[in-house]
Amino acid sequence: MVTIRPERPGDAAAVYAVHAAGFPTQAEARLVDQLRAAGRLSVSLVAEVGDEVVGHVGFSPVTAGTAAPGVGMAPAAVSAEYRRRGIAADLIRVGLEACRAAGFGWAVVLGEPGYYARFGFRPAADFGLSDEYGGGPAFQVLELTPGALPAGAGLVRYAPEFAAFA
Repeated sequence: MVTIRPERPGDAAAVYAVHAAGFPTQAEARLVDQLRAAGRLSVSLVAEVGDEVVGHVGFSPVTAGTAAPGVGMAPAAVSAEYRRRGIAADLIRVGLEACRAAGFGWAVVLGEPGYYARFGFRPAADFGLSDEYGGGPAFQVLELTPGALPAGAGLVRYAPEFAAFA
């Protein structure tokens, strides 16, 4: 059985390992560590099977113009042996709900449009939003609270830790 829960201090090494194994380089794993160290993991959830951390998703603050801050989802990863079981989708759904409960009104992601559409993400350009990294159609937005989406606000800025990653 899979349990989704908030990350705890003792989870950092396991979270690092999940991201390091899930991506071609350790850049995403280092990014999570840097966001955590800077106090910018606004929502950080793990998927656990028994006592083993098998997945993680993090959300950090983003800004657009003078709008209230939103969150950027990244990164998300699941251990290879647990993929294709819906764990990533569960992490994302629970994470978005946690962001809403924490008072964030909107979220962005840079990812595969076909995958993220299932959660309600739509092309950010349709709302007059762009990203710092030239994501094009992969840059998507989701309104978490009615009326909170900063339509027409232009450039969405991620936490400074992303600059080293880009």
